[in-house]
Amino acid sequence: MLILITGGSGSGKSERAEEISASFKSENLIYIATMFPYDDECLKKIERHRELRKEKNFLTIEKPINLKKIEIPKNSTVLLECISNLVANEMYLEDGSKELTVSEILKGIEKLQKNSDNLIIVTNEVFSDGINYDEETQKYIKNIAEINTAIGKVADVVIEVVYSIPIFHKGEDKLCGIHLK
Repeated sequence: MLILITGGSGSGKSERAEEISASFKSENLIYIATMFPYDDECLKKIERHRELRKEKNFLTIEKPINLKKIEIPKNSTVLLECISNLVANEMYLEDGSKELTVSEILKGIEKLQKNSDNLIIVTNEVFSDGINYDEETQKYIKNIAEINTAIGKVADVVIEVVYSIPIFHKGEDKLCGIHLK
């Protein structure tokens, strides 16, 4: 099953994604963390997320770029967090895929989906603030939008989290038996 979870910063996306991931009875519960520690703020956020999932039995894979190189064992549920970090890393890190960001991320997601029982992907809603950004930022936002659209089209479930409330846009019936807090 492929599940896309979107929402604004601090909306509760991560908590929902972890809750859904843990509800699947897979042998392997894998968390792919994409945040690159650019500064102290990033380091603090990474540590906070590690602490929040500490007791949830995730095997964490730190992978800020190149999803295609991740090998996933059979009987796995994979939580990929998050697309906006991954896009920035692929666009701007020295070893990132640069102009091939969208296609490389989608290839990596396709491989993860093929090799896992369940793939839960977290992304950010960065398109509705109405601000005119510089060209490079608009390129970044456009890349996220292309990836989110491609995932949303093939996802079994699409959830937007608003103020910690899950709003289903697609596939609510597919999560029967999973009670979201």
